[in-house]
Amino acid sequence: MLDIKFLRENPDVVKENIRKKFQDSKLVLVDEVIELDRKSRAAQQEADALRANRNKFSKQIGALMAQGKKEEAQEMKKKVTEQADTLQKLQEEEVKLQEEITKRMMVIPNIIDPSVPVGRDDSENVEIERFGEPVVPDFEVPYHTEIMEKFSGIDLDSARSVAGNGFYYLMGDIARLHSAVISYARDFMIDRGFTYCVPPFMIRSNVVTGVMSFAEMDAMMYKIEGEDLYLIGTSEHSMIGKFIDTMNKEEDLPYTYTSYSPCFRKEKGAHGIEERGVYRIHQFEKQEMIVVCKPEDSRIWFDKLWKNTVDLFRSLDIPVRTLECCSGDLADLKVKSIDVEAWSPRQKKYFEVGSCSNLGDAQARRLKIRVKGKNGKYFAHTLNNTVVAPPRMLIAFLENNLNADGSVSIPAALRPYMGGKEFIK
Repeated sequence: MLDIKFLRENPDVVKENIRKKFQDSKLVLVDEVIELDRKSRAAQQEADALRANRNKFSKQIGALMAQGKKEEAQEMKKKVTEQADTLQKLQEEEVKLQEEITKRMMVIPNIIDPSVPVGRDDSENVEIERFGEPVVPDFEVPYHTEIMEKFSGIDLDSARSVAGNGFYYLMGDIARLHSAVISYARDFMIDRGFTYCVPPFMIRSNVVTGVMSFAEMDAMMYKIEGEDLYLIGTSEHSMIGKFIDTMNKEEDLPYTYTSYSPCFRKEKGAHGIEERGVYRIHQFEKQEMIVVCKPEDSRIWFDKLWKNTVDLFRSLDIPVRTLECCSGDLADLKVKSIDVEAWSPRQKKYFEVGSCSNLGDAQARRLKIRVKGKNGKYFAHTLNNTVVAPPRMLIAFLENNLNADGSVSIPAALRPYMGGKEFIK
């Protein structure tokens, strides 16, 4: 959510930002907010004047009573009563106006970074850099579920009977590989100075609306019937929520966490052959990175975060590339985002395995995550990035480490988590 003062003083900047995100239907919201804000401030000024008069009259009434001038004091009391009714109406008007302002401000997109390329959707994202040499083997690479089935490692039919499409049973060495990747990613991030955390897997509605846009909420979140609770779509949600309504010491920043959680997503609109199997699913596990820092440090941390993911995938012999998300592909709260994509030898293309985002002070402003520094109080900046999200990551792992005889090589970094195994056969 933008600072109302910034919008008031820079309406043209806010409108141009909306145009860059191809959300022209929201342009009218800027003028509506400015007009509502004008009315709200006028009502507040009038209310403040009445409060000042009330205090002045109260003192005068006391003085008149002390002088025995009861009739004059009674007349003064009538004026106070009349003004109290007006004050009450003004206060109610202020509340309504602020609600209307907030409702509009919550859907006006955050100001994107000047470096973000302008584009309508993910088809216009821009490749930045490749890491590792993509290889296409001289043997056929089966679909990922076929690889898993050869190891008796997945059961989608039983999962459909139990929970429906978008769920799975992982078993045997594939299940062990899944857990090994999560454990390795956890230790990888701990070794880089991040504090390990297991957060709540459900959050309240005020946290949901604090960490994401309404459009994302509708497309992703599962609501717990009869309770003010939602299943998290990523541990970013509860980790950023950890700081709701807090005043943090500047010298304690940055907070750097790596969090584990199961994740639950509706995945509205998922379709197509590459979204079968375990690519788009309703339930998965993930290791995440979270940073809460000073505004001037957020760009530095943004680069550190996505590089962590690249380094992790390269340590497992998986080629990756980074993509700069264009303006139209950015969620409304994001300032800048980079996707990490892994190489798929079967598809002969890259596919998304993680996303790194800088949200500026958008989440902090909504959740009131404040910092007390030498020069006063301000809102923190928040960032998040996927360390690894199996079983999607397993697709890249299995395809890139598959051998001609059907076995899968285990990179040296992962062997301690696989009981020392060098291959899955």
